Amino acid sequence: MNRTTACEVYRRLLLQYPVVDGRRHFLDFHNPYETLILTILSAQTTDRAVNAVRDALFSRYPTPEALARAEPGEVEPIIRTIGFHRTKARHIVGAARKIVAEFGGEVPRTMEELRSLPGVGRKTANIILSQAFDINVGIAVDTHVRRVSKRLGFTESTNPDIIERDLVALFPEEAWGDINYLLIRHGRAVCTAQNPKHAECVVADLCRYYRELGGGEE
Repeated sequence: MNRTTACEVYRRLLLQYPVVDGRRHFLDFHNPYETLILTILSAQTTDRAVNAVRDALFSRYPTPEALARAEPGEVEPIIRTIGFHRTKARHIVGAARKIVAEFGGEVPRTMEELRSLPGVGRKTANIILSQAFDINVGIAVDTHVRRVSKRLGFTESTNPDIIERDLVALFPEEAWGDINYLLIRHGRAVCTAQNPKHAECVVADLCRYYRELGGGEE
């Protein structure tokens, strides 16, 4: 897909899923610390499950310093409804300890520094930079972004790193902050993994997957 067509897809999706009050996320965070912790917890888990534990977690550990003083075993019961909760308890405590020890208690603002924290890969770091600091150095690629990007024709790959490179090459930098949000919204509402709703898709006429289906029935 060329940039002109990709930008038309972006324009239509932005009209379909407008960004309200700058909110381009699905987790209930309110500061960089909460953004970091909830994003780590969200891996391979639903946003609803993560949001359900946020109040209990942050009422007990409202700052990096408070969480750094905890033991993972103390955190586990609070987040036990989240997938891989034991591993994630170690990650968030470890991240808090490193933030306190090496970054003065402040969540770092660079890709390299964020990726040095336990539980933070490139996708997580991209989300934290974009949502907490409005810094967009790339585009986070999750399962929805991967699926929708491949179907539309933004990429030929299923590798998240390659997909990200294809997306940042295709879209102007000022759009990067919205792309993840828009593709997730579209992937959840219309371009679902099973039985995508072609009749409701505002970009069906521009979609490679739809064309390959003959522009109609599957």
